[in-house]
Amino acid sequence: MEHANSLWMFFALTLGVIALPGLDMAFVAGSASARGWQGGAAATAGVVTGGLIHVLVNVTGLAALLMLWPGAFQVLLVAGSAYMAWIGWSMWRLPLEAASAPQPGAQASQLSALPTLALVFRRGVLNCLLNPKAYAFMLAVFPAYLQVPERSVAAQATLLASIIAANQIVVYGGVAAATVGARQWLGGEGRRAGWMTRAVGALLMVAAALTLWKAWV
Repeated sequence: MEHANSLWMFFALTLGVIALPGLDMAFVAGSASARGWQGGAAATAGVVTGGLIHVLVNVTGLAALLMLWPGAFQVLLVAGSAYMAWIGWSMWRLPLEAASAPQPGAQASQLSALPTLALVFRRGVLNCLLNPKAYAFMLAVFPAYLQVPERSVAAQATLLASIIAANQIVVYGGVAAATVGARQWLGGEGRRAGWMTRAVGALLMVAAALTLWKAWV
């Protein structure tokens, strides 16, 4: 019973951390705004994959070794904020018509201006791996639930990784759905939807600037 309660507590903690607005959530929203359902799904899959890599890094002890390097956390903050600022700028500079999710029969120029789904996935992985919030969680919370008498470390890590992935899919999938719904409410295609993508890009740049400021202070 005690072990079951600890799993529920881990579920609640993970859900709360993932639901907090952050760089991963902003990236999923921006991808869904630019490429619709497919973009949101690709971004979510990338972030989930990045989360699984975080678990592997933590279990192997590489995360602890990384944090022993003085200033490593600040380096992660700077790298993550710089990368997210670049993603936001890429969204902002898209032509308004091309910045809305393509529909069947879209012109080749519109499609070529958007990132491919494979690129969105890779950006999602890298975005998650450069997210300092994920490292803080994996170092402060994850180890407390890793060793239990009922299972081996590998089996417990797999179970915890499944909980993290499920919460990410629910939260970020919901963000993608809400973004696509908002895009359709704005008209689905054209300049208004394009402005929505630009707005998300601007939010990403602001979030990156705030993260960089935190690293500086």
